[in-house]
Formats: sequence, structure tokens, C-alpha cells
Amino acid sequence: MSSYVFGLLTSLLVALLATPYVKKFAVKIGAVDAPDQRKVHTRIMPRMGGLGIYLGYVVAFFLFVPPTKEMIGIFIGGSVILIVGMLDDKYQLSPKLKMLGQLIGTIIVVIPFGLKIGVVNLPFGEATIDFSSGWMILLAIPITMLWIVGVTNAVNLIDGLDGLSAGVSAIATATMAVMALIKEQPDPVVATYCFVLLGAILGFLFFNFHPARIFMGDTGSLFLGFNLAALSIMGFKEALFVSFIIPIVVLGVPLWDTFFAIVRRIVNKKPISAPDKGHLHHCLLKMGLSHRASVLVIYAISIFFGTTAIVLTKAALWISIIIMALLLFIIHMATEIVGLVSRKHRPVINTFRRIKLKYAGRRSH
Repeated sequence: MSSYVFGLLTSLLVALLATPYVKKFAVKIGAVDAPDQRKVHTRIMPRMGGLGIYLGYVVAFFLFVPPTKEMIGIFIGGSVILIVGMLDDKYQLSPKLKMLGQLIGTIIVVIPFGLKIGVVNLPFGEATIDFSSGWMILLAIPITMLWIVGVTNAVNLIDGLDGLSAGVSAIATATMAVMALIKEQPDPVVATYCFVLLGAILGFLFFNFHPARIFMGDTGSLFLGFNLAALSIMGFKEALFVSFIIPIVVLGVPLWDTFFAIVRRIVNKKPISAPDKGHLHHCLLKMGLSHRASVLVIYAISIFFGTTAIVLTKAALWISIIIMALLLFIIHMATEIVGLVSRKHRPVINTFRRIKLKYAGRRSH
């Protein structure tokens, strides 16, 4: 227990102390984010704040995380991803170069260090899918790589409001820490790693929550996405079918937002990598919510996903299936409601906002 507490506090403190220096460093080298039509912020902001997260993480990692083969692999692969993010924050790499860097980091953790999915027990009968032996190993490698790259980019895509990506990542990390501790056979290595990463995120979030003083940039979002993907595999390499989909529930916000973004761009005949303003946080802003309120709503959704995932690990199979069905129904209805309000009721919302501002102006006089 002491390693969890001290690991979290150490990474938090180092991130708190390091982030202001990272901010000065980002400004000095020109790693800044200028506002444009797609972005929400209205002034030039330093990015590369993910370096502050990394510094807090790396100190606590060497002090508290047991140096297992897979953990060393995640550390090396994550460091490669961090460098890719730093280069992108400074030089605006092309999508192909960014993807190449992500693939290199993913290959490192999957092939030489052996992080990949194992045995999946199907929900009915005693059938299993064993990805750990024979020719199935060849299938396990591309599936694992696809998962890691997919989650990495999903977390990167939701980094659109102050504190959004950091807060959602913190909630997902905390959820995985809890699940690592309540398993039938608790996993203290994964739990310690989660607490170390969580502390670093919270230390940075102090400077990143609205109004932000620094952005995490691709340095932070890619690094966090890579770590969340790798941790989800570490925690559920050999699991029941319903537990195998738990990482999808834990990372529900970035994954569903990315899924709808891909569908939206295909329907609109745009490149998948093309940016737009149709993400969940953009829809909430269009509904009339403030910047901070939009972030807090998505935090609440993330907590809901995380709580659902924890319940799923302890529920009977039939209860888990019912919960998943309800969860999918809620996601569908929420998506429809957000889209409807954004498209049809924007004038009404704007009217209420004008009344509110007018009333506030009178009170100030």
C-alpha cells in the first residue's frame, strides 16, 4: 500500500514542480499552439506539457515500479511515443510520420518485450481462444498492435478542451488501478504503475484545467493513450469474454468519440485524419454549455463508464450482458439527443444565454 501512496505523491509533486519549467521550455523553442477556426482557445498557448507528466512519471517509475519485462517494455515504448509527440508539437509532423513513430513504439513493447493478449474465455460453455501458443501468436501480435495504436490516437483526438484529455485519462487510470486491486488475484505491479501515472497526470492537470496555462500537446496525449492501451492489456491478458471488453468500457469516451468521428468523416467523404468540429466536446459547446461545464459533463460520463467497468468485473455473466446492453442503449440515446439539440435547438439555447448575460450585466450595475 505504501508504494501506491508514495508513488502517486512522488509523481504528483515532481509534475507540479516540473510543469512550469516545461512551459518556459516550450515557449523558448517555439512549441506553441496558435488559435484557428477549429480550435477553442483564443490566444497563443505553450504546448508540450506532456513532458511535465513524463518527468513526474519517470522519477516515480524508477523508484516504485517493479522492473518486470513488460513494464520495462511499456517504459521504453512510451518514451519513444513521447519523443514522437515532442517532435510533432515542435515541427508539426505529417500524419504518416506520426503513425510511423507510433508503430515503432508499439513494435518495441509487443515483440521484444512480449506484451500481447493471451487467452480469451468465451461466455458460453468452456470454449477459449488461446492467442498465446501456436500460429495464433501471429494473430495476437497484429490485434495487440491495432489496439495500442487505436487507443493512442483516440486519446489524442479528444484533446480539444482544457483539461479534457488529462482528466479522462486520469479517470481511466484510476479505474484500472481499482480493477487491478479487486481481481481474484490482485496485480500489484499494474496497480503501482497506475498510481504512478495517475499522480503525474493530476500534477499536470493543476496547470491544464480551464483556464489552462499550458497544453499537453501530442507529447502528452500520445504518451497517455499509449500507456492506457498497454495497461488495459496488462490487466486483462487472460480474462473472461466480458472482462475482455472491459478496457473498451473503461476507455469508452475516447473510443466512441473516435468511432463516430471516423463514421462522420466517411459519410462526409473526408479523409479520416482530417480535423473537424463534430467531436463530443464541440457538440456540448454548441448546446450552450460553457468550456468548464462541457469538460465536467465528459468527466461525469467517463466516471460512469469506469464505474460500469468495475461492476462488470464482479457481476454474473447474465447481469453483465444486461448492463452492456443498457450501456449501449444509453450511448445511442445520448448521441441522438446531443445531435438533435445541437442541430435543432441552438437558437433557443442562445436566447437563454443572452437573457442570462443581460441579467448578469444588470446585476453588475
